[in-house]
Amino acid sequence: QVQLVESGGGLVQPGGSLRLSCAASGLTFRIYIMNWYRQVPGKERELVASIDSSGVTGSYADSVKGRFTISRDFAKNTVYLQMNSLRPEDMAVYYCNVVRYSLGKKYDYWGQGTQVTVSS
Repeated sequence: QVQLVESGGGLVQPGGSLRLSCAASGLTFRIYIMNWYRQVPGKERELVASIDSSGVTGSYADSVKGRFTISRDFAKNTVYLQMNSLRPEDMAVYYCNVVRYSLGKKYDYWGQGTQVTVSS
């Protein structure tokens, strides 16, 4: 059973930093692309960052490029999102995600989310 558990959210002032963590279990962590999404009320969930299975290549939404960094620790089965220079528009619930395919079917797994509040 796949489980994703996020942590690290909280209240931060504009310009501040936070690091989100997502601990994964129930899957062969090293073979999957891992993703971070975010969602604000009334809007669709937005893909923020992805990291490939090797942990070498990250990709980012234009809105966070140069400020956020995604990484993964294979020893801990954990993916991170380092968020710097935070802005009020970054305020959202952040979700960890992994997609698996089995017998031609797509399975989306999500964590419970962690709230990031950016406010002075």
